[in-house]
Amino acid sequence: MMRSLLVAGTVFVSSALTFAGPVPAQEDAGVILEAVKSDPGTVTITGKILTNTSPHCADYASAYSSEITDVQQKRSLAGAVIVTAQNDTCTIQSNGIPNHDVGGDARRDFASEVAAIGHTFFIARKPEFTGKISELGHTTFDAVLLNGAVVDIQSAGCYRPSSPQADAGGNVLAGCRADDPWLLDPMSPLATFAEDNHHAHTQPDGRYHYHGNPNALFDDNPGPDGSPLIGFAADGFPVYGSYFKDESGTVRKAVPGYTLKAGNRPSGNGNPGGAYNGLYRSDYEFTGAGDLDECNGMTVNGQYAYYVTDAYPWIVACLRGTPDASFDKPR
Repeated sequence: MMRSLLVAGTVFVSSALTFAGPVPAQEDAGVILEAVKSDPGTVTITGKILTNTSPHCADYASAYSSEITDVQQKRSLAGAVIVTAQNDTCTIQSNGIPNHDVGGDARRDFASEVAAIGHTFFIARKPEFTGKISELGHTTFDAVLLNGAVVDIQSAGCYRPSSPQADAGGNVLAGCRADDPWLLDPMSPLATFAEDNHHAHTQPDGRYHYHGNPNALFDDNPGPDGSPLIGFAADGFPVYGSYFKDESGTVRKAVPGYTLKAGNRPSGNGNPGGAYNGLYRSDYEFTGAGDLDECNGMTVNGQYAYYVTDAYPWIVACLRGTPDASFDKPR
């Protein structure tokens, strides 16, 4: 079967891959990289801006490679992604290294060095609504982008003034639970996470992950139908860049439906007090003020998808379908 991806106006076609089957463990990152290097049809996507808007994962089946720089450590890294299509699912095998330089413009060094970590994600070819919302958590990845890097929206930082690691505001950057009431929003300019110019950093094991707009794969020059597809959420629904064509035929940025709460937070008894200013995820509430629903998605031309936005919740806030177990984090 031939495989293609539309990148920057050109259709690249890959020959049949020499590697197949799920990658069961983190240590197989090297296997993925070698498979990509050995495929004569591998597509180089270093710094590429995508243009394909198809919501079908099978339309992205190919092998992809990238060569990037870890700015903080002054070393080169090789990215590798393999997308294959089966009857009911697509498989995305990645070594976790994105298609752009990492560590640039970070306010401080990452907690751990960026590491190549193999993982296999299964994407439902026909995702379905469940009729209920699946909340985000700390034990699963929220999405995988076509460059092989993951989206992991929630931080493990929160308001915990009793901790010896708490800063002057009573906040810690790690060790919190997903149900802590005052989780920090890493995208807030008031937070002090070591994010780079791609709104990303590393987890303790070195996995590079995004908390917001990756500043990669799409830009502010959308095509006639809007931004390209840049990845897939854990429930199989597509993730697009910021632009879409609205009902009037205008291509514009999607507007999220969340707004800052008015007034001040409660204080005392584990509450931080102070004005709602976006430092915490709980500073926001869904009001339906924009184009997107409470999960940061909408249906355009019959296709439901999530959109990257310039404001909270940034990419996804919850999931409308059933998340696949392949998005569980290794334990």
